[in-house]
Amino acid sequence: MSSFLAAAVQLTSTPDPDANFAAAEEQIELAARRGAELVGLPENFAFMGDDERRLELATSLAERCSRFLVTMARRYQVTLLGGGFPVPAGPGQTFNRAELVSTEGQLLAQYDKIHLFDVDLPDGNTYRESATVQHGNQLPPVVDVPGLGRVGLSICYDVRFPELYRHLAAAGVDVLMVPAAFTAFTGKDHWQVLLQARAIENTAYVLAPAQTGLHYGRRQSHGHALVIDPWGTVLADAGVGVGSAVAPIDPGHAKRVRAQMPSLEHRRPALF
Repeated sequence: MSSFLAAAVQLTSTPDPDANFAAAEEQIELAARRGAELVGLPENFAFMGDDERRLELATSLAERCSRFLVTMARRYQVTLLGGGFPVPAGPGQTFNRAELVSTEGQLLAQYDKIHLFDVDLPDGNTYRESATVQHGNQLPPVVDVPGLGRVGLSICYDVRFPELYRHLAAAGVDVLMVPAAFTAFTGKDHWQVLLQARAIENTAYVLAPAQTGLHYGRRQSHGHALVIDPWGTVLADAGVGVGSAVAPIDPGHAKRVRAQMPSLEHRRPALF
């Protein structure tokens, strides 16, 4: 398998799905023009607004997001991750679902977010994702994508739970997808270091699409979509504007890192 370019898209999504889909397509097209073969959209790429409105739109958004991913993947000939969108899960509840779609428009994998963000932050913001989002109850998948290696899914807050990534590593993952809408308050201290830790401890590439800027009300995201190599080196950083972090994924480099630092082979799972 040869090297290829991957793009972690960065958006400022809002409560307006039409504008969000247009912005997402613009960035997918730009990434494809730069030669990216694997493109990731961030969590909440189609809608960032209040819970009541999200629940009202969930049925139509779920259908529209799935169709959008298929259409974009085919149109721009990229393997495309929709990093998180609402899917109805019963009265007053949705799943937060990511879908990975092939260049032919085939659904390769889907994942419903397991870890939900229920936090009171010192900046005065309170988040209760579990109030309207239902936990996923399936382990995140790893899928073998021809020409791109083994890709594993996760979403945002999952990055704080290393056991999830050990599961993906045990399944032979090459690229860890971590689409997010990380808060501005926590992101400044934790976003990059957590992603680097997940890359280093699992000797895998990390592709982390992100939300950035002010979305509505006081909801503000950190930005800095990243591509990180298995040594923990940041290969590309999208900064705080709308755009993409684009960098090569090199299987040969990953193989060399794993030979130099064979920590996965030294695990003692029987003791833990």
